[in-house]
Amino acid sequence: MPEITDKELPQSVRPYWLKALSAVEVKNHAYAVTLLQAILKDNPGFLVGRELLRKCEGYLTGGPKKKQKIFGMESGGPGMKLQGAAKKDPASAVPLIEKELEKDPFNDGLNDLLHDCLLKMELFDSAAFALETVRKSHPDNTKNMHKLALFYLERGRADAAGEVYNDILKAEPTDAKAIKGSKDCAAQHSMQRQNWTENSSVRDLMKDQSEFQELEAASRAGMTKDQMYEKRDRLIARYNEDPNNLGNAKELANIFEQLEDWENATTFYDWAFSLSNGDAALKTKGRQMSDKFIAQQMATLQAAVEADPDNAELRAQLDEVLKARSAEMVANAKQRVDENPTDPQLRFELGSALYNAGDYSAAIPHLQQAKSNPHIRTKVLLLLGRTFKAKSMFDLSLKQLSDALADLHGMDNIKKEVLYDKGLIHDEMGDKAAALDCFKQIYEVDYGYRDVAQRVESSYS
Repeated sequence: MPEITDKELPQSVRPYWLKALSAVEVKNHAYAVTLLQAILKDNPGFLVGRELLRKCEGYLTGGPKKKQKIFGMESGGPGMKLQGAAKKDPASAVPLIEKELEKDPFNDGLNDLLHDCLLKMELFDSAAFALETVRKSHPDNTKNMHKLALFYLERGRADAAGEVYNDILKAEPTDAKAIKGSKDCAAQHSMQRQNWTENSSVRDLMKDQSEFQELEAASRAGMTKDQMYEKRDRLIARYNEDPNNLGNAKELANIFEQLEDWENATTFYDWAFSLSNGDAALKTKGRQMSDKFIAQQMATLQAAVEADPDNAELRAQLDEVLKARSAEMVANAKQRVDENPTDPQLRFELGSALYNAGDYSAAIPHLQQAKSNPHIRTKVLLLLGRTFKAKSMFDLSLKQLSDALADLHGMDNIKKEVLYDKGLIHDEMGDKAAALDCFKQIYEVDYGYRDVAQRVESSYS
């Protein structure tokens, strides 16, 4: 059974499709659902119609439900009966499943069952849509995502499978199958894009031997600044010959990043993203470079003010830029979180941006959510402690810093920061003994750290 577009709908059905579109325009979603259900009953391969149906149902039901029964179905309920019908006659079961989905369009169990039916009918894009619906509405359902990744792999779509595995890792960072799957898919997708075969090699794909040697040399670690500039100039010449070549744009973005030319790095990561098929990694890179460029501008202006402290005009300019740039960084971070609300790293970046903008209350909930990522937990706790301190909530600040210290063992830079901040809070609260204990721990291993030597030694005089 083939999947069809709106142009391939039977002539007798097209008027109902147009009526459904009109109903959506005037926000009569209930009427649109009725029309779309009727269209899909006899045209199950009409994917655009199914996608619109789900959007209308989502609008009417208010979005995904937070709590569900096991597999989204109650024992003995309609879901269990549908499972039996799906085994006997998948095509006949699809309209029945769709009718149940009207009540809960993002139900994971029903969408999983719909996927199985559509797969048996060889409606592969529609089958993928059923699992994608769960992936987007229930990003913690890793069982569904593993099934979706396997579905994509079986159809040679390593790029799509890789994206699914990456989403699994956002929910479960230690998922061994997802970690391996993500790496395997990245390698497989790269080979697919380059049309590599078992009988071809990297050298065969190069235009000539000299180009291979150039890339091989460029890949070596430890390039000097001059070597990076030479590589940049070669890449610019290659880019000028073919500006729409994704590989050239990515390489240029990367070399500008290595050179810490944040402005040009932003430009070329953004351009590479526009050339790619929605590569989220490139989009993220572009935003990171933009943040660094903004931070660089602010640091430059800050240094100018410090060099000329009596320049009221320059200080006013700094205040204005700081305010505008802080707002921009908050807006960028918010957009990233809106696009991927379950990513703790993005929550941390938004919390940091809000903290730097002075909006401490707004920063707290994002930082609290970011604590779930063990890789950044200590940094999050440190910033959360500083946020509570900024609100004069010293007891809560000390709790965050104490939790951070419990995770730290060796006296590295992050532990010194935590101890120093903790000492300052104790000092501000009048607990001189506890403050001195924090400073002494740093003093014992790093005499030159900030002003700890002066603080510790003055306590003996």
